[in-house]
Amino acid sequence: MAHDHTGAAMSIGRRDPELNERLSKGLDEVNFPATGTTAADQGALSVKVVDDAGELIGGLSAWTWGGLLGIEMVWVREESRGDGWGSKLLLAAEEEARLRGCDRACVSSFTFQAPAFYQRHGYLETGRTLGIPGGAEDVHMYKKLA
Repeated sequence: MAHDHTGAAMSIGRRDPELNERLSKGLDEVNFPATGTTAADQGALSVKVVDDAGELIGGLSAWTWGGLLGIEMVWVREESRGDGWGSKLLLAAEEEARLRGCDRACVSSFTFQAPAFYQRHGYLETGRTLGIPGGAEDVHMYKKLA
């Protein structure tokens, strides 16, 4: 543990759930007033599809916050890709977001994943994060839902 002239101590380690919770609380104290929102304006959203045997075909996880749908993860098992499940998952999430009062959505997708898929669904590129391992980029996209 390193100490500085103020007596403060810094430690470096792996993921710290307690620290993450405190950081989230601290950021909420800044973010909510700055955006005119509250914790009540946030929600989790998921869409899941299973086959007749109960096995997962695919799913989508997202969040909603003050009118914005934030898509985190979308995945469809390999043998079911090309069957339209990605579109069905995305459209279902967008519809649920509209029911929750959302009028816009955002997502990011690595260049080796599915940016073209989202663009076919009306998402527009707003920027990229460079330096993804293997020379890839993370494409950030936005769409008006209204």
